[in-house]
Amino acid sequence: MGGRLLLFPLPFQGHINPMLQLASILYSKGFNITIIHTFCNSPNKSNYPHFAFEAISEETLTASPTMQGSVTNVVLLNKVCFDPFRDCVKRLLSNASADEPILCLITDALLYFTQAVADLLMLPRLVLRTSSLSAFHVLRLHPVLLQKGYLSEGLDSHSDAPVPEAQPLKVKDISRTYKIEGEDLAEIISGMVMGIKASSGIIWNTFVELEQPVLNTIQQNFPIPSFTIGPFHKYFTASASSLLEQDRTAISWLDMQAPLSVLYVSFGSVAAIDKSEFFEMAWGLANSKQKFLWVVRPGVIRGSEWLEPFPPGLQEAVSERGHIIKWAPQQEVLAHPATACFWSHCGWNSTLESVCEGVPMICSPSFGDQPTNARCVETVWKVGLVLENGFEREEIERAIRRVMIDQEGKEMKMRMSCLKEKVNLCLMEGGSSYKSLEDLVSFILSF
Repeated sequence: MGGRLLLFPLPFQGHINPMLQLASILYSKGFNITIIHTFCNSPNKSNYPHFAFEAISEETLTASPTMQGSVTNVVLLNKVCFDPFRDCVKRLLSNASADEPILCLITDALLYFTQAVADLLMLPRLVLRTSSLSAFHVLRLHPVLLQKGYLSEGLDSHSDAPVPEAQPLKVKDISRTYKIEGEDLAEIISGMVMGIKASSGIIWNTFVELEQPVLNTIQQNFPIPSFTIGPFHKYFTASASSLLEQDRTAISWLDMQAPLSVLYVSFGSVAAIDKSEFFEMAWGLANSKQKFLWVVRPGVIRGSEWLEPFPPGLQEAVSERGHIIKWAPQQEVLAHPATACFWSHCGWNSTLESVCEGVPMICSPSFGDQPTNARCVETVWKVGLVLENGFEREEIERAIRRVMIDQEGKEMKMRMSCLKEKVNLCLMEGGSSYKSLEDLVSFILSF
């Protein structure tokens, strides 16, 4: 095919994975790939010998070798990357040959400054949005919700009342969604929305059958091409782009357990909890009398390195039924015959991986897109439940038993199995994601 694409991921774990998966998908369609990246959280090049890599440096960023997924850091990236990114793309364009032209730029939607660079260099720009369609829809409603008082300090942050403007959210979900309030968040949302509207098209890591009504709404508000080609990880595994080392004992331990007998617990690469919440989780798990595989990421407990907060009695109660590790090969764990349920923070990658393997969910959303994903799991797709009161051992124990033992859980499992089947069909020839990918390839070639 001969064309080259420039891809620029946001340097956070949950954003690097989908971008590198997208790169692999497009490479399989005959495009050559250059990944532009920052020095912080730079991808492991040895896992991608078929891609070219270009690092852009900036003193503000290189001061810290790792960068967490915070609103402040997103704003920082959009400010300090403009000059080095522009210079990098300009150089790549000047060195491109007639045999291998650079066809377009694909950037994370949160790197909205890149639209100005694309316009300056007359290069078409596509955006990748790594959240669900539903979460993006809620996020873009921020000015409306602000105006209607849903973000005011006097609002009851524990209210179960619905939010008609942002279904399926409840009032108490709004404060979690916009946990980091202030000018930074408003700046990011308006920058992202304007950047998307000015772009040539949007690529989504989802599939039509999961979010059709929301897709229709978004297409009315963003009249540019939308390509729903997900789930990305079903084309290529995410493990190669993991920033954390995976513990393979997770699989050997699961191999020794009965089918559909294990609860898998993992809160992703960013979420953090207090010691008191950790204790409630541990007691809830122990009291449920179910087997569990628990990912306790170093640093996930605020103020602790790893498992030091465990009182001896609690550790014994947990170790009877559980296996604790620092990081898991998540897709393999979810696909394992022993895995019955996934207790998750409900980041989009995790939610999508659970759907793809037909595993019902218990949801403990923290911030950003997670509350919306969790409500979709519970009320739209009806394949899991949300822990309404944070971390309380009685509610945790009850939720685990509801999903893993009760009839309610069996019905969730059936609905989740139907979604899994829809995933398999959408990726086959003639399926919705298959056709959308063909459309994307044709669209890029039209540049």
